[in-house]
Amino acid sequence: MPEIIVIAHNIRSTHNIGSIFRTCEGFGVSKIILSGYSPYPRLAVDSRLPHISEKLTLQIHKTALGAETMVPFEHQEMPDFQSLKSAGYTIIGLEQDKRSTMLNNYKKPNKIALLLGEEVHGITNDLLDDCDDLIEIPMVGKKESFNVSVATGIALYQLSI
Repeated sequence: MPEIIVIAHNIRSTHNIGSIFRTCEGFGVSKIILSGYSPYPRLAVDSRLPHISEKLTLQIHKTALGAETMVPFEHQEMPDFQSLKSAGYTIIGLEQDKRSTMLNNYKKPNKIALLLGEEVHGITNDLLDDCDDLIEIPMVGKKESFNVSVATGIALYQLSI
């Protein structure tokens, strides 16, 4: 099973973040990096006002159900792809793009940093350009995409088997 880090960049919803924590815990993800404006649980050294960090932590807990205390995480303003690449991770963006490989056809590496993008607009072009690979979940219905937390679960399942 590959070693997986999940990068949740500019995910607005605390419920999606909580669900991502819970899903990551279930699949044995080694760490979550919450970047951009993604909300994150309280840190030991937290620069946010106490009432803000408390409110966000409680909202995330509603769907994480304790997984937020079980999966190591950190907050970064921007994902540090260079450090991840230096540590041997392949940066894989989960995005519908002409360059994407369908998830079921993707040959997974041993060390994965899975990048998730904003709920409505996905991963920005500048971050897509920094990805080593792009993967896409095949869609057969009329909707254009899955919810980001659902898509995370589908991708982690396929990448972890």
